[in-house]
Parts: sequence; C-alpha cells; structure tokens
Amino acid sequence: MSPQSGSSVPSEHETVGAYALGILDDAEATAFEAHLAGCEWCAQQLDELAGMEPMLAALADLPGSGSTPAIGESLSARPSPRIVEKLVDEVTEKRAQKRRRSFYMIAAAAALIIAGPLAAVAVNGGSDGGGQVQASSAQTTFASLPEKKSATDPSSQVSATVGMAQKDWGTQAVLELKNVKGPLKCSLVLVAKNGQRVTMSSWSVPDWGYGIPNGTTPESRKPLYIGGAAAFKPNEIDHFEVVTFQGKKLVQVDA
Repeated sequence: MSPQSGSSVPSEHETVGAYALGILDDAEATAFEAHLAGCEWCAQQLDELAGMEPMLAALADLPGSGSTPAIGESLSARPSPRIVEKLVDEVTEKRAQKRRRSFYMIAAAAALIIAGPLAAVAVNGGSDGGGQVQASSAQTTFASLPEKKSATDPSSQVSATVGMAQKDWGTQAVLELKNVKGPLKCSLVLVAKNGQRVTMSSWSVPDWGYGIPNGTTPESRKPLYIGGAAAFKPNEIDHFEVVTFQGKKLVQVDA
C-alpha cells in the first residue's frame, strides 16, 4: 500500500517500518508519533506490519543462534540466516534498551488510531486551579464494554474499574478511576500471565484529583475515564495496575 501516485512521499512515511521494529532513537520516535497522530496512511501501514514483530520476538527468545536459520527457512519470504540473525539481534537489543517501546505499545497506539479516539481525555484549566474533564467518548465506551473488573486498594483507598472487550488485535480497555488525589503522573499497566508488563496509557492527575466523594468542585468529584489497548487477549491477562511514575502501586485489579 502506498500514498496516492504522483504525490511526493514525506520522509515520515518512510519511517513506519523502522518504528514498527522499534529501532528509532527517542527523538526520531517522538517525531514519528507526532506525525502518526494525524496520518491515516501511516496508521494503516503500521497495522499491516503488526504481524512482523511477534515473529522476530519469537526468534529473539530462542536460545542460541542454531535454531534461527531453520525458522527463517520456514518463512514465506525465506530470508537468509544472516538477515534473520541481524533482525533478531536488533529486536533483542531494543528490548533491553527500550522496553517501553515494545510492540505491544505500538499495537495499542495503532489500534486506538484506527478504532477512533476511545480516550480523548483532556484537562483544560488556568492558573486559578479550575479545570474540566472532557471524557465523554471514553465514558461512553466504558459503559458499553461487556466485561468489567473492580478493586479498591485498602491502603491508598483508590478505586478502579477496568472495562474490557476482546478484539481481533487483542484487548480494548477503558479505566474508570476514583478517589485519587494529585498532583500525580500515573500509568495503567497490564500484567500478562507470562509476567510481561505493558503500559496501556498514562495521564496526569491535577491537584483537585478525580472521583473524590467530598471534592470541593464538580470536576474533582468526577471519575477519570481513559482508554487503552494491548496485543494480549483477555484470557492472557493476569491483572492491571495503576502505578505512579515513581513506581508506587495505587491499586491492582485482577482480570
């Protein structure tokens, strides 16, 4: 698939493959993600490349290099053992250096771009401390999801409900978060049954917080609704965690 014939191809379009393999540096990846947010063509390309990284990841997990050529010969494209080993080395190295840029994050971004804005959550406020949570799309999606799991942490008193739905590409999820006070920066982390951790989304908690029962403003009493996605199927998920950027776990929701 390519852009319309006769049009020049911006350099950003040529970065899709490198981004899908996770071999861009931080600055290049950030620039491409900014381009990806408004480029339907690149989103479609990224989706089409979704089958490549799991194959390379499987190769990278093999002990030693002796098995790599045999698997390479079974692929439809039949790459040379040298090429396969090079790709495996790239995936292995990037996994160690940039776990946050794993394919599951890429799949989540692509799925959200293709499916639409599941979690358009924005906080608009000035220096006076006021603000308004705009989360109608995520909240509507949350209400429609067929499976929901909830938990309240006895220590932090933070409450979370995760709505889930299985998709062809993995799991769509929307988090409802209550009784969390700011300022904080948090992430929703999926923990798979195989032990792998995947960050599904992240956000900032303003000073006035979210879902505070006795909050002094209407905004502080509203829960946060924020969406995410991952390449794992629901039956492959062990639990979800809401954690701060400093690594403190606020609440855990078993799947």
